Amino acid sequence: MEANNENKRVRKTKRWIEVKGENSWTMFKVVAELVEGFEVLNRMNPCVSIFGSARTKPDDPFYKLASEVAHKVVDEGFGVITGGGPGIMEAANKGAFLNNGLSVGLNIDLPFEQFHNPYIEPGKLLHHRYFFVRKVMFVKYAQAFIVCPGGFGTLDELFEVLTLVQTKKIRPVPVILVGTQYWSGLKQWIIDVMLHQYHNISEKDIDLLPITDDPDEVVSIIRNFYDGSDQIHCIKQNYEL
Repeated sequence: MEANNENKRVRKTKRWIEVKGENSWTMFKVVAELVEGFEVLNRMNPCVSIFGSARTKPDDPFYKLASEVAHKVVDEGFGVITGGGPGIMEAANKGAFLNNGLSVGLNIDLPFEQFHNPYIEPGKLLHHRYFFVRKVMFVKYAQAFIVCPGGFGTLDELFEVLTLVQTKKIRPVPVILVGTQYWSGLKQWIIDVMLHQYHNISEKDIDLLPITDDPDEVVSIIRNFYDGSDQIHCIKQNYEL
């Protein structure tokens, strides 16, 4: 028995290089960030969240399209929420701001690329340290989601919303992809691979992803979803947190 014990392999265990004592205090930073967001956004009228790349230049057709979409969303009676940065976010805030609509920015602290744009209404710019808190604010207070061309961050936001709708963590809301040329390949891959080849989603999940290049169609999808009503029934309360 002793010989067997001697031959037993000693299991190696990994160790943390550093354990920061401040980790337990992170909770309070998170709570403070959530409270600030709730205090500001809970007083606003219904809004639409618009996602997209920070790298899109003002002369890009998608920049102009995002601005026009936001302009029409304001005409429909909604405010606009973006990530508050440059690119598509700036375009959407600009379209709302110049149309005298509510223009909100949820900025994130990054070591590069992100700075807030000048088209955010005074008092409606929030600075976030944590991506997950920022996404709560995007989702909890939006009556629809408009997704313009973007990178990993945009995809993260898109699939976060789709997952919440699919799993019924939030009530169904319109999720509209703007940019046929940009999004069609992704949607086709979802159909061919995720749905038909591996059966990882349901047929009805495909209906969650309409694609258009027409700002009027974007507004029409939202209007039809709410039946043209001016009353939005407290959708901001449905995010399980």
